[in-house]
Amino acid sequence: MTGDLTLYTNPRSRGRIARWMIEETGAAYDVVALDYGAAMVAPAYRAINPMMKVPAIVHHGRVVTETAAICAYLADSFPDAELAPLPEERADYYRWLFFAAGPLEAAITNRALGVEPDAEQQRMAGYGDFDRAVAVIDQAVAHMPYIAGDRFTAADVYLGSQLMWFTQFGLVPRTEAIMAYIARLDRRPAHQRASELDDALIAESSPQAVD
Repeated sequence: MTGDLTLYTNPRSRGRIARWMIEETGAAYDVVALDYGAAMVAPAYRAINPMMKVPAIVHHGRVVTETAAICAYLADSFPDAELAPLPEERADYYRWLFFAAGPLEAAITNRALGVEPDAEQQRMAGYGDFDRAVAVIDQAVAHMPYIAGDRFTAADVYLGSQLMWFTQFGLVPRTEAIMAYIARLDRRPAHQRASELDDALIAESSPQAVD
């Protein structure tokens, strides 16, 4: 146990995003894998995240929840990894990180749940409508190699993870720009390491086949 940084996660959750982000930093960390049953609602974990959701991290005794916040926090906490924005990247970095965590995820979640706001309701919904939100992100990733410019940042970990997941399940269109963006991110060694570690956790927790 390293003690300085602990990731609370489930390999079938947004915890995969936090794992990827930690792997990008190169930091040593411990992992506490929680199931969706008793462990996630137990008092010990509720003291860390009262939402009873993963991921969460504890770094030097400080708790951070919410996946986009975890990505931004780790980028700031491990500056040598160069995942935080440069001054000229900050506008796009914060714009698209919060767009992904807010309007984009809300639009996709509502679509998956069968919720389609009518014209009047679209004024209240931060994303307007699904097609608009997806078109905006499609245009954004078409213009630059990474979401904040020419350099990979923590914002790409969060947005890229969303697009990887949602295109896999048909919840976001597999446009040429989106798939090219995903392909660039998928080649990153830290993403591959994180995926292998989480896939191994899934394999360990899955029932073994019986002949």
